[in-house]
Amino acid sequence: MNESYRHKGLRKKLIEEIRSKGVSDNRVLEAMERVPRHMFMDSSFVKFAYRDQAFPIGCDQTISQPYTVAYQTELLEVRRHDKVLEVGTGSGYQAAVLLEMGAKVYTIERQRELFLKAQSFLPEIGYKPHFFYGDGYAGIPSYAPFDRIIVTAGAAEIPEKLFEQLRVGGIMVVPVGESSSQVMMRIERISDEEYKKSEHGHFVFVPLLKGKSF
Repeated sequence: MNESYRHKGLRKKLIEEIRSKGVSDNRVLEAMERVPRHMFMDSSFVKFAYRDQAFPIGCDQTISQPYTVAYQTELLEVRRHDKVLEVGTGSGYQAAVLLEMGAKVYTIERQRELFLKAQSFLPEIGYKPHFFYGDGYAGIPSYAPFDRIIVTAGAAEIPEKLFEQLRVGGIMVVPVGESSSQVMMRIERISDEEYKKSEHGHFVFVPLLKGKSF
């Protein structure tokens, strides 16, 4: 699938729409303007790629609404060279945005079909995160600690192992709640035992499930 001037124009218009909704971090917006979202979409939805909406990607998963991606990424306060754990690779779109911001991305996916698709596709268009197939609730302990952790599915509760894998001074952003609605939580690790939590609005994500899907 090709990138065209039309795609770039539509993307620019989408970014201005997201900015108008309150996202102000230029690094986030500029990164999203560089990522060709249409390439991450199933063929039946490609023509809608630059609408500010979520769309199905198979395996009962979605590619998140661009505003949600921008808002969650802004809360994460990613710095260049940060070591970031992404729980829920999905289409790979969020990982691409983080890579555009200069982060070193470790992404884990429990759905084998989505894992294999992203692992094959992302490098083809120039994005090379570290891919892992496994249980997002467990994180990736062998590569911890992480400067930032982002969870891209709704968790009934914040996984304890993710707390453990967050570096002191690090930030985690995770939607927490039941399947109908989640509260976006931002957690800063102040010390070995102390965390600062804040709430940032209600969103709807697919649920974060335990285990692998074979």
